[in-house]
Amino acid sequence: MTTATGMGSWPGTDVREAVRTVRDLFADDLPWLPETPARGPGADLIGRSAALLVDLPVDLQPAGWRLVDRPGRDAARTASLWRRDLDELAEAFDGWAGDLKVQVCGPWTLAASLALTRGERAVVDAGAAKELVESLAEGIRGHLADVAGLVPGARLVLQLDEPSLPAVLEGSLPTASGYGRIRPVDPQTCADGLRTVLDAAAGRATLVHCCHPRVPVPLLRNAGAGGLAVDTGLLGPAAWESVAVCVESGMRLYAGCLATDGTGTRSAAVDALLRSWERTALPASALDAVVVSPGCGLAGLTPEGARAVSAVTIDIARDLTDRAHA
Repeated sequence: MTTATGMGSWPGTDVREAVRTVRDLFADDLPWLPETPARGPGADLIGRSAALLVDLPVDLQPAGWRLVDRPGRDAARTASLWRRDLDELAEAFDGWAGDLKVQVCGPWTLAASLALTRGERAVVDAGAAKELVESLAEGIRGHLADVAGLVPGARLVLQLDEPSLPAVLEGSLPTASGYGRIRPVDPQTCADGLRTVLDAAAGRATLVHCCHPRVPVPLLRNAGAGGLAVDTGLLGPAAWESVAVCVESGMRLYAGCLATDGTGTRSAAVDALLRSWERTALPASALDAVVVSPGCGLAGLTPEGARAVSAVTIDIARDLTDRAHA
């Protein structure tokens, strides 16, 4: 059956409401632990993921998050936000037996976003990037173990968010001064780093989310991701051919076929997805393995708007299920 999910972020500052809304809306699909970045620093993707790093503390500077020698107030605030998230998750999903997704920033977006003590991005230093990859993998192992302990009946799904991966590969990230560009990272190095972090899932389902027109689909497949989450509205014919190879190889497609601004409609999203599906000669029966989602997170909407978009994604999933079995 085609199912539905969200990509992570949710509007508002009420964590309890966000967790319970996602649970109730997606009870028959793939619920997730929502991120609520409106709460401020430490609730954002980079800050909350950096908090999982083992023996690599961070603090918040005017230019963003930075690796430091010892944790301070910013780390304590982020840890408090995480505790609240997990407390609400444990209460809302008490007795849950089913799939449950958690999202963490991927290693290359994290390395592109965290600064070293001298101000440059961590990705410029191969040694620092390798240490960050290993630290993140260890932190994710612990995080998944914590969530599994709180919701023992859940089948956990790990999502890595890699919006900056194309820029890392292309060498388009600006230097700290803004006058130059950071040299590209070798694709094999990127694949190896992703594989290290994905392996931390210890046999659980995984996916990598990259909502970029030049998402490196073959690299993600070679890195061992179990699923691929993309904004299908941004993909051209060549990218769709790569996606089709992934689907045929057994990877699960998380099809971000609905606009995150609330303007998308069920019929338009279904029609666009099916056109690309048919053009790449994928069988209708393979739609059963698709997970429908918005193109990205929903933090930019109101809570009412996020619920409305989510309801449409669920409707799309039911429509594609019917078509898969027609």
